Amino acid sequence: MQRQTRDQRRHQTSVIIVGSGFAGLGMAIQLKQAGIDDFIVLEKAVDLGGTWRDNTYPGCACDVPSLMYSFSFEQNPAWSRMFARHDEISDYLQHCADKYWVRDHIHYGVVFTGAEYDEKASAWRVSTADGTEYVGRALVSGVGVLHIPSYPELPGVERFAGEVFHSAEWNHELDLAGKRVAVIGTGASAIQFVPRIATKVARLHLFQRTPPWIQPKPDLPIPGVFQRWFRRVPLLQRAARAALYWMLEARYFVVFNRRLGGFFEQLSKRYIRKVVKDPGVRAAVTPDYAMGCKRILLSSDYYPALNRSNVDLVTSGVGEVRPRSVVTGDGQEHPVDAIIYATGFHVTDAFAHLSIVGRDGRKLQDAWRNGMEAYLGIAVSGFPNLFFLLGPNTGLGHNSVVFMIESQINYVLGFLRSICRDEVSQIDVRQSVQDSFNAEIQSKLAGAVWSVGGCRSWYLDENGVNRAIWPGFTWKYWLRTRKADMADYETTVGRSR
Repeated sequence: MQRQTRDQRRHQTSVIIVGSGFAGLGMAIQLKQAGIDDFIVLEKAVDLGGTWRDNTYPGCACDVPSLMYSFSFEQNPAWSRMFARHDEISDYLQHCADKYWVRDHIHYGVVFTGAEYDEKASAWRVSTADGTEYVGRALVSGVGVLHIPSYPELPGVERFAGEVFHSAEWNHELDLAGKRVAVIGTGASAIQFVPRIATKVARLHLFQRTPPWIQPKPDLPIPGVFQRWFRRVPLLQRAARAALYWMLEARYFVVFNRRLGGFFEQLSKRYIRKVVKDPGVRAAVTPDYAMGCKRILLSSDYYPALNRSNVDLVTSGVGEVRPRSVVTGDGQEHPVDAIIYATGFHVTDAFAHLSIVGRDGRKLQDAWRNGMEAYLGIAVSGFPNLFFLLGPNTGLGHNSVVFMIESQINYVLGFLRSICRDEVSQIDVRQSVQDSFNAEIQSKLAGAVWSVGGCRSWYLDENGVNRAIWPGFTWKYWLRTRKADMADYETTVGRSR
């Protein structure tokens, strides 16, 4: 277990993990399985779970099939639906923490604010909001990018007299029944909670900037007989998971093959024509950009919700917010009692607020001045023994990110073993290797949907460069991360004193 100095505001350990969602928890479990107990998990909240702890809005659910949204080593035979809801996923993560005995390693209520590498000691000195210091020989970031809510700058919102909150910080104490509500944004969270609140509110003004591509969601209950067979014969669940994996992997072609992408666009447009009754609304929710530019969403109840008489789709933008209303760009005033932001998260600038200082005083913000990049999305040159899980260009638009996370964990685990066994003290990816990898990544992305004119997406940074998505099949990423090529890294043998 981790060692504490006499000063309770300083903790020393071998490995520091930041975050306790799928990435951080998975890393902790694999360290435990490898016989490494000297690690600490820092969690800003009072409980584990990451995204699935924070997002509790009505209708919150996964848009990746349940069978693929779990660790391969701990498959859940008891999923109740094809697409698990947030409480089931949260319970699953709690179960994993208990089964693999990692809960005692988690320090709750610890807000990570930055870290500085001590080259002489070959250690990372981690700073936290309350002044407590954590010192570790290796630092693993498992924070992901979907945890810092993004708020638009709406003129006058500070004068609004009603309730204002983000979907990731849902105000459950506010009863929306009979209220007039403005929802800003039509992304992944909005299409889930809008149908749920539309039946309760008196009036819902849905402010849309860009319509998403939406396909029907085949969300069906998983029959009890399937659950029983999965429990009795785990090989059956593994076979079903494998089949599902390859089905999802085929969705890669929607993004990277424009002919096939065009075919699915036509299917989605047919779905819109079939479900949306009002011709004006139908035209407004039909995207004019290539499918895959933004995240492709799944829902079977969002479009029907737009048919309700109390739902008003607004496309003229927000001009200003007054104490009791939202005024659109065309001057029309919409009286509202509450404003809900469904405006996503900071993705391409998720680490901008942190002070991370590597070798020779190099700051991560400087290293990423022209955009986030890392070798395999994991290692950044000049920052020894620092490893990112779900780092730059490892997100997905077609399969389960848990698969990517496990690939990264396996890759990083090899390094952590060497560090904890005193075989090496410093591991730092070569700048030339990192540059070559990212040139390859951007070259592949240049031929994809994001290069099509008019594409605007949270996948892209302020320079229009895709820093979020892995441009290929996930099995290819798995092959590249099965085992590290130590020639890609500069290493220092033995432990520094």
